[in-house]
Amino acid sequence: MQWFATDRTFLLAPAVTAVGLTPGLSFGMSAESNAQAQTPYEIIGGDAGVRRLVDRFYDLMDSAPEAATIRALHAASLKASRDKLYLYLSYWTGGPQTYVEQRGHPRLRARHLPFTISSRERDEWLWCMDRALNEQAMPDPLREQLRERLHALADHMRNRPDE
Repeated sequence: MQWFATDRTFLLAPAVTAVGLTPGLSFGMSAESNAQAQTPYEIIGGDAGVRRLVDRFYDLMDSAPEAATIRALHAASLKASRDKLYLYLSYWTGGPQTYVEQRGHPRLRARHLPFTISSRERDEWLWCMDRALNEQAMPDPLREQLRERLHALADHMRNRPDE
């Protein structure tokens, strides 16, 4: 299965493809040495690792002046947003399929259409995510692959022209 379609929309598929890995192969391993295969979800620490990433992301969004515009798009409580991003990133990195089971196909762009997302909002979201990724324990090549894919995703979410 392929993760990214040619139009850069995100499709249901194993998350390992999202970071340039072959499904079922662990990070940096060839098919011949695939005895202990790991998904990016497992490499970043599974449930606890994804939760740390999401919590740090939202802590930054909630407190940093650099994220004021994107913070204003969210509810006063970030709990629901934290839970959704946690479920999505768990699924996206090859973890449990709970997001899809509960919410269906991600359809991220459609779900974000009610919100104004221009380059400013994208950049603020990425400011938070880049810092959260930098603070997580993982191999640098995986971090860069995740960053590349998340940057593409954030850019795809833009739905308003820049002012």
